[in-house]
Amino acid sequence: MLKKEIQTEVEKGLMLPLMEEFYTIQGEGYHTGTAAYFIRVGGCDVGCHWCDVKESWNADLHPPTNIDAIVANAKQYCKTIVITGGEPLTWDMGPLTSKLKAEGMRTHIETSGAYPLSGTWDWICLSPKKTKLPTETVYSHAHELKVIIHNRHDFVFAEEQAAKVNPNAILFLQPEWSKKEEMTPLIVDYVMNNPKWRVSLQTHKYLNIP
Repeated sequence: MLKKEIQTEVEKGLMLPLMEEFYTIQGEGYHTGTAAYFIRVGGCDVGCHWCDVKESWNADLHPPTNIDAIVANAKQYCKTIVITGGEPLTWDMGPLTSKLKAEGMRTHIETSGAYPLSGTWDWICLSPKKTKLPTETVYSHAHELKVIIHNRHDFVFAEEQAAKVNPNAILFLQPEWSKKEEMTPLIVDYVMNNPKWRVSLQTHKYLNIP
């Protein structure tokens, strides 16, 4: 396939820059501890300085992959599929999620919400970033709000974001991994004083799994 044809397929969401795919245990948020097949899509311009997958940012480093092949791999493992990145909403998620749903799979996404919502989702985890705030479509459809706490001001940001999501969204505060020793006790205190929030931890890192 010619480069221009590949680019057209990517723009249509029929091919995606696939960074990696793997079967593991969900480590964060509402579905912590459950089996899930992760599909990590390359491409992100949100630019979080503490991002632990910065190699995902440049989509050109990851091969455009036909979504039929992605779905064929995913359905071998389990029914819950998590699309993450990078920022997956950089791309049109409609074709991929349609094919996953046609195979009877549950579709989850982890997103900063920086781009309008596309695709059909059973669960939307919104993890907003100060550098590029979420779009209204993601605020209004998020099932879960997960705010990363890197410093004390992030608690203010968390409350600002909680005021924007729909009232049914479940609220989580999660320590940024490199600051976990400092921030976790603050998060515990904050949740005890503000019980609308829950604590989320990166349990997969404690378990030393992907």
